[in-house]
Amino acid sequence: MTPEHDAHAALPSVGREIAWRAAVAAVGLLAAAAFWVTWRVFVTTYEGQLLDQAALEGAELGRNRLWLVAEPVLDVISVPFIAAVLVVAVVVALVRRRWLLAAQVALLIAGANISGQLLKDGLLDRPDLDVGRLPNTLPSGHTVAAASCAVALVLVVPRRWRALVAVGAALYAAGTGVSTLVGQWHRPSDVIAAVVLVLAWTCLVRALGPSGSRGTPRDHRRESTAASLLVGAGLVAAAASALAAQRTLEALHAVPYQHRSTGLEERADLLTAYAGGTLAVVAATGVVVALVLLVLRVTEPGPPRPADDPA
Repeated sequence: MTPEHDAHAALPSVGREIAWRAAVAAVGLLAAAAFWVTWRVFVTTYEGQLLDQAALEGAELGRNRLWLVAEPVLDVISVPFIAAVLVVAVVVALVRRRWLLAAQVALLIAGANISGQLLKDGLLDRPDLDVGRLPNTLPSGHTVAAASCAVALVLVVPRRWRALVAVGAALYAAGTGVSTLVGQWHRPSDVIAAVVLVLAWTCLVRALGPSGSRGTPRDHRRESTAASLLVGAGLVAAAASALAAQRTLEALHAVPYQHRSTGLEERADLLTAYAGGTLAVVAATGVVVALVLLVLRVTEPGPPRPADDPA
């Protein structure tokens, strides 16, 4: 085979690499835009603040019992926990001889958590619209930590385990986010922004890194099944959350302005707001983890064909 033939054969491969890097970068930009929209709608507008505050007030209902479950989940998150997960993820990547992947997960965890704190504590403002008195809490630091650590493990595990780990990652990240709602530590938009921020960082590190390893047809079927499951659950939860938000807004509009914030007294209205916020968190987490699986598939070769050389 001549050098000229090798050069021509390499051109399609270069074109595919440029295409997948551009696609992953586009998803990352969409995630960044979704983060901005979440902040813009729920932090800087009056009705957005009202919806968030209604969910926060609704969390008071049943809090004593739910907190028995939520508190241990939140207690796990700490600097030593994040450091331990980072070490485990890097070690797994190094054992698999994926040196650049080790750097990717380190950048993901460090970048997501540091940027989350900077955004919450200094870069983002929460205007006083006479709705609650809490300062800016977007994005949720606990959720950023949980989601970034969970996604890091999805990135480093062998492909045969990826689907199972991805479902576990979605459950853990969503559970942490919902626990912050139970404890009234955060509003729903704080948690949604957190998981979207992790998606943006995931796309960034994958767009900068090399393509991954080729998987088997069974690996790809498992990943497709997991992604479909997460998207399906996310869409159902999103639809239910939108319905709950509509009903909450109708109840809020019936409250005189001078009695806000938020002025909701009916237990059913508060429960609707709380349930809607919880479902929105579940929806966002499911879709984000499904997109992580999609990003990984785009950045890795397809399964070998029967005629392919196994080497």
